[in-house]
Amino acid sequence: MRAIRAIENSDVCLLMIDATRGFEGQDHKIFSLIERNRKGVVILVNKWDLIEKENNTAKEFEEALKAQTAPYTDYPVIFTSATEKKRIFKALEEALAVYENKSRKVGTSKLNEFLLPIIENYPPPANKGKYIKIKYITQLPASVPSFAFFCNLPQYVKEPYKRFVENKLRQKWNFSGVPMNIFFRKK
Repeated sequence: MRAIRAIENSDVCLLMIDATRGFEGQDHKIFSLIERNRKGVVILVNKWDLIEKENNTAKEFEEALKAQTAPYTDYPVIFTSATEKKRIFKALEEALAVYENKSRKVGTSKLNEFLLPIIENYPPPANKGKYIKIKYITQLPASVPSFAFFCNLPQYVKEPYKRFVENKLRQKWNFSGVPMNIFFRKK
């Protein structure tokens, strides 16, 4: 109950998992709660000093972790050791960076200048012979980065296209560790 209350009252959550045990069921439940509450997240992998390492151990661990939390995989992962005091300040710096990402505002003109040519080259797929035309994009005033795409037939835009647009936004403006809301609305 304390974890739930802490998640609800925070802006950025630091989820610490045990490197020796991996990403367990309880960790997954807490991660789902963070995602459902639309909070920023940084994952800390503690006890990294106890793991026998090879060349790509950290990279493989991170890939396995992101495979378990798919489709939400754009968050920082930091490997720490509390007993040896390794990368603890880096964790705090990363949490601050995620908070800045969460509060980032992008102007309507910049959004349209960047996204409209991409949308023109890769438009949403036509549905039942009807073509979707996106007129303009704006960021909504919300606690989580939220973007409204105004178009003629918003009901025909499917989830894969929403993820495509979200990925383009994440590439251009760093929204790492932050959930995003994408809305398609009638113009």
